[in-house]
Amino acid sequence: MPDAEPRPEPFIQETSPEALEDLRARLRATRWPDSPEDAGWSLGTDLGYLRELVAYWAEDFDWPTQEAALAALPRFRVRLGGLGIHFVHARAVAPAGPVLALVLSHGWPDSFWRYSKVIPLLTDPGGHGADPADAFDVVVPDMPGYGYSDRPLGPPLDSIAVAGLWAELMTVLGYDRFGAAGGDIGSHVSRYLGLDQPDRVVAVHRTDAGVPVFGGDRAELTPEERAYVEGAAAWGAAEGAYGAIHRTKPQTAAVGLNDSPAGLAAWIVEKLRAWSDCGGDVERSFTKDEILTGITLYWLTGTIGSSMRMYRANAAIPHAQLARRVEVPSGFSVFPGDLVRPPRAWLERTTNMVRMTEPARGGHFAAFEEPELYAEELRAFFRPYRTVAAG
Repeated sequence: MPDAEPRPEPFIQETSPEALEDLRARLRATRWPDSPEDAGWSLGTDLGYLRELVAYWAEDFDWPTQEAALAALPRFRVRLGGLGIHFVHARAVAPAGPVLALVLSHGWPDSFWRYSKVIPLLTDPGGHGADPADAFDVVVPDMPGYGYSDRPLGPPLDSIAVAGLWAELMTVLGYDRFGAAGGDIGSHVSRYLGLDQPDRVVAVHRTDAGVPVFGGDRAELTPEERAYVEGAAAWGAAEGAYGAIHRTKPQTAAVGLNDSPAGLAAWIVEKLRAWSDCGGDVERSFTKDEILTGITLYWLTGTIGSSMRMYRANAAIPHAQLARRVEVPSGFSVFPGDLVRPPRAWLERTTNMVRMTEPARGGHFAAFEEPELYAEELRAFFRPYRTVAAG
């Protein structure tokens, strides 16, 4: 007898009072390390700031209010590839023309949380001062091992496999053609959607090009491309220790991070600060409540270890896959505070790049840091492809 068709079911998250009391007890019992005087953020997370954040988390942070706000999004779960996948499916409000479906893929260290601010701007542009004709149906899945999606019990899935799941999800939701967008690991997933589903994906938008991979003679590169490749290597040497741990020994780190909420906060908030366009002050980009909402999602779902293991899976992707050129129309919004910013020549070399912009503000988490700017970037890029999808 054939398996039944996957059927999305509404999802409502509920956190028990006992889970929150356990979290607060662990926070209050934190065994703090020492720190050299005036170390600040130079050695990693600033201990003074972390103490302040942890105290707020233990005594003042209102998770039920944040949980209720996230519950206002139309959220579902469906079984795909043997895994329960959690996703937001928000339909266009009062569209004034063809509606384009758009799947948004997040990265690390986040989840569907990354797009929670931008979803209403994309589904209801008319209600936010933009053209109603730019309305999208928006799908935001949690990747396996992240958020409220299942954690793979066997080997972790790489970005190619996740792209395959997203294609299946869009079929289940009734979308034959759609756009794809993302950043960080979500940029890779969006790239593979364009590579492996060219008859379905009308265009791909990304905020980064990932770690540059080039197997040819570097003399063929422009000076800007060589600087980009060398800059990425220098960034990896100075800032990439977290990634090396994720790729090689994620379980070792997961023991401490899954047991200590203060340790989890230290691991994540340092990246929120370093990767955002905040000028060294993380709360210029994120409030304490926003920081702790993302971290609490990791804590309550116990997904820090499974999220890190995806780095190991992606590290095993063959070079031939990494070197493939994306031929579907591709667009890039290169935000000033992102990690390593690719030059136009590199994007033209590796993709069918039809649009590149450099917004005035925003960093690696642009959809959360600058949702209005990010929404306008997506509206402008995908505008020519609405009739393509409808046809």
